[in-house]
Amino acid sequence: MLELRVENMTCGGCARHVTQAVQSVDSNARVDVDLAGKKVRVETQADPEAVAAAIAEEGYPATLVRAG
Repeated sequence: MLELRVENMTCGGCARHVTQAVQSVDSNARVDVDLAGKKVRVETQADPEAVAAAIAEEGYPATLVRAG
């Protein structure tokens, strides 16, 4: 389970973009977006840095908080 702090998320559209970005790296990833807390939790086997990079490419700076 990865937990990332993701900036600039304000709406459901943002949540969709972040989810799609994660799933572009791992199509089987389970993504839980917490807009209020600016957190994203991801169940994936993908490289944590690749997940964060994909989110950042969509315009949402992502910082890895926890991997494991």
